[in-house]
Amino acid sequence: MRVLVAGATGAIGRRLLPLLLAAGHQVTGLSRSADGLDRIRESGARAVRADALDAVGLRRAVAEAAPQAVIHQLTDLSGADGAANNRLRREGTRHLVDAARAAGADRIVAQSISWAYAPGDGPADESVPLDGTGEQPRARIVSGVRTLEETAAELPGAVALRYGILYGPGTWYAPGGPVAAALGGDPGARFLGSVEADDSVSSFVHVEDAARAAVLALEWPAGAYNIVDDEPAPARTWLPVLARALDAPAPARAAGAAPWARGALNARARALGWTPAHPSWRDGFARQEG
Repeated sequence: MRVLVAGATGAIGRRLLPLLLAAGHQVTGLSRSADGLDRIRESGARAVRADALDAVGLRRAVAEAAPQAVIHQLTDLSGADGAANNRLRREGTRHLVDAARAAGADRIVAQSISWAYAPGDGPADESVPLDGTGEQPRARIVSGVRTLEETAAELPGAVALRYGILYGPGTWYAPGGPVAAALGGDPGARFLGSVEADDSVSSFVHVEDAARAAVLALEWPAGAYNIVDDEPAPARTWLPVLARALDAPAPARAAGAAPWARGALNARARALGWTPAHPSWRDGFARQEG
């Protein structure tokens, strides 16, 4: 299959390209920078320069690649700027779907998140609606996710991968990353999230498992899938384990929980053959590299 990867040089994209090539796909990666293009070529994939916020340039690049399927791994998280990332979810996805349709592609696998569900008891499966809250800044985040998924679903073969919190190389949770800095008391550490050891429940997924899911999802029925490990857990449980793995001080226990922080279930993806190689953050945190 001819596959175009948007976001090919991100934490997931870097692992995704060799997996797609090993599976026999013809792969083209998009990047905005010359360095990014070089990294894509070094992986063995074809490289095309494009900016997802430039509709005309993106359409030209996608037409050149002539993909049968598009994998959307676009994020803008390097500066921990939620507004910039939300813009990419909205405008970048719009441009990418329009370009894919114009090029004749009818399948897209899009990166979404698993912590946008409405509040409730216990981890959420995909039947739970997205949060309808009007409270900011969460309302903007969920609105951006909803727009991303609805825009992607304009293509008949649209799959939304609702990833858990990503950890592993190239992520905020890797050794030497901003979460380690925050746990160490650095007030300048920049990331989106919290290091409060409260009762808020999260689900995690290692970047390698996230990339493997994207390859498999090229063959999955359209719809949304939680891509998370097997152990949703409260921050009071997982944060001390992460701190120990990062050789950072463990935070003091905090009270309370965000009502929407409930974690997610992965049964739907598992039923289609995805099995996380890192089934729990307990072992995964300790084994990750920077």
